[in-house]
Amino acid sequence: MAIADDHAIVREGLRALFEVTPDIEVAGEVERADELTPTVTKTSCDVLLLDLQMDRWTMDDIGGLAQLTKVVVLTGAENEDDLVNALRLGARAIVKKTFAAETIREAIRAAVTGAVWMPADLRDKLTAKSLSERAAGLSVRESEIARYVAVGMRNAEVGRKLGITEGTVKVHLNNIFKKLQIRDRVGLTLYAIRNRLIGSRGSPDSQTLS
Repeated sequence: MAIADDHAIVREGLRALFEVTPDIEVAGEVERADELTPTVTKTSCDVLLLDLQMDRWTMDDIGGLAQLTKVVVLTGAENEDDLVNALRLGARAIVKKTFAAETIREAIRAAVTGAVWMPADLRDKLTAKSLSERAAGLSVRESEIARYVAVGMRNAEVGRKLGITEGTVKVHLNNIFKKLQIRDRVGLTLYAIRNRLIGSRGSPDSQTLS
């Protein structure tokens, strides 16, 4: 993993945190935005922990960096639009600087496995607007299931929520994947975020989407 933050004290604190985390190794540090791509390329790190506000705003860097590694955004920002935009551009997790150490570790581990991770409050806000069945060609039931799966609910949870069996949820989910031409739950999450099919105000719990 590489740490990108323009404050030395933050980088030192994070490095100290990961030094006592056996499964997370710090391969490099970045203090300037123009060093991001060279550092990721040089270290071949599998995760970049990226501060959005370095010597300049790094939001526009996420798309390119996400092609090289899994980007976990570490931010003090509370602007919901910025957080959603980071996910839309390709970030695999959003972590706030106020989070506990174990929560940061959880988000990084989720990103490494290929999952998408977001804080509970952001997930709750994103569940308010259901997927557009007209745009996606989904039935009303498929749209409901897609909405809940896209914000991280497991099949059994969705089944309980909608009063149907877990097997029925799986059948609907397979149909959704075929209609949207995506492969898995992560693809559904990213599809929903990038196409603005889930958005602000909310209901259901931080969550890993895998």
